[in-house]
Amino acid sequence: MAARNAFYAQSGGVTAVINATACGLIQEARRLHLLHPQRIGKVYAGHDGILGALTEDLIDTSLESDEDIARLRYCPGGAFGSSRYHLGPLATHRAHFERLVEVFRAHEIGYFFFNGGDGTMGAAWHLSQTLAALGHPLTVIGIPKTVDNDLALTDTCPGFGSVAKYVATSMREAGFDVASMARTSTRIFILEAMGRHAGWIAAAAGLASEREGDPPHILLFPEVPFDADRFLARVDACVRRHGYCAIAVAEGLCDDGGCEIGGRASDELPSHTRAGGVGRFVAELIHARLGYKYHLALADYLQRAARHLASGTDVAQAHALGVAAVDRAVQGKTNIMLSLRRLADRPYRWEIGEVPLSAVANREHRMPAEFISADGFHITDACRTYLQPLIEGEDPPPYRAGLPDYVRLANRRVARRLPDFVP
Repeated sequence: MAARNAFYAQSGGVTAVINATACGLIQEARRLHLLHPQRIGKVYAGHDGILGALTEDLIDTSLESDEDIARLRYCPGGAFGSSRYHLGPLATHRAHFERLVEVFRAHEIGYFFFNGGDGTMGAAWHLSQTLAALGHPLTVIGIPKTVDNDLALTDTCPGFGSVAKYVATSMREAGFDVASMARTSTRIFILEAMGRHAGWIAAAAGLASEREGDPPHILLFPEVPFDADRFLARVDACVRRHGYCAIAVAEGLCDDGGCEIGGRASDELPSHTRAGGVGRFVAELIHARLGYKYHLALADYLQRAARHLASGTDVAQAHALGVAAVDRAVQGKTNIMLSLRRLADRPYRWEIGEVPLSAVANREHRMPAEFISADGFHITDACRTYLQPLIEGEDPPPYRAGLPDYVRLANRRVARRLPDFVP
């Protein structure tokens, strides 16, 4: 029987540790190929994710050295490229699915590993069912990844722990800076963090606060409807008590009508002012109503690219999931997403489990009420207990000439066998 090759695709926004998953997956596939070459062959990576399959733009990872694959563990970004390309229903996108069947058959691909968030798991389930209906069943394994930490049925998501560590560290360091200048200069510091519908990353900033008065003083979550008057009263009280106020806000902050605030103008702000995001909106609101000088920081791509500050826990979990994906696939498991199960908080212990793709597809896991303080402006002790082990441990990359020394793979392509296809 011909060796069953594997296709690996990175999907959605990348993280500081998604390449650690790729590293573990490729290393395990190589190990098993040496032991059982009839069970698994090469790992082909899609250039820019699923687009690589549609355009037959496949990267042959077997042409990379063992040393360079090992260095992937320390590399941020997506080593093979990622995408947010959406596969529509069979009724309107039959040509796309038939193309996938052609590509997978042409390159003897029997394993499909999709590395992404809730939308990716939905796409993996949809693709599995559709290709089976077209007569080309695949072994499909979903591998979790998202900095937003909003995937259902897993204790945490690879990528989140490192972002959480970066945001908490940044808040603590900025807090020292603002506190030292507050008497004669900036009184307000605002950090806008990612989190479209869930406030996990903003919550992680709360770990920087260990004692009364430590920053951040206020956290703003999408799960708590924004009340401008209550918020401004809390800001003013904080400045009067501590001399300054440090705030972390999730980008998806909503009002009581469920509408996202970022990008909206306020009737209370000058007519020429239009916020570019929720952080700017909140900052200008404070300045217009309270008159305090502010500084605003957008963590943006920096928070998810900061491999130099990655959480050791996060790296270990990301790598282990890549290994487990191959193991489950060759055991005959399919249509599952691997998950992380928490066994204990102190010391932190975890294991890898699995859940049906159908159960996790397109589901979001938001912060539970018990993780948010009664006033809605901070995290509870239960949330700290959950978050703390996820940011612990260090796994720094190698350095050269004072900067992280990240690998750049050759990414040699597989010879095309089919006519061109435009997605």
